[in-house]
Amino acid sequence: MTRALDIGAIRAQVRALDYVRGTPADAAMWRKGDAEARANLAIEGMDLDADEHALFDMLREEAVPPPLATAIVLKLLDHPDADPALAITPATIG
Repeated sequence: MTRALDIGAIRAQVRALDYVRGTPADAAMWRKGDAEARANLAIEGMDLDADEHALFDMLREEAVPPPLATAIVLKLLDHPDADPALAITPATIG
């Protein structure tokens, strides 16, 4: 089973968070790091699916700093280490 990601709803939740967005230079650096990480995942046979690519693209478009992006992903996955106070709704199983 995969998790259904409603990118529009997640974007709305991200935009409602109180965080310091990265500068355009920060976002460019983070996009480069993401591209390298995605390439490494593909090499290892663990390529992201279309929803996962869309999620990470959206997080970069919103200039979400990497530590917060990680926290958001943990919350979406309903991971035990997720911050219960983070105002992100876990993804549904689809």
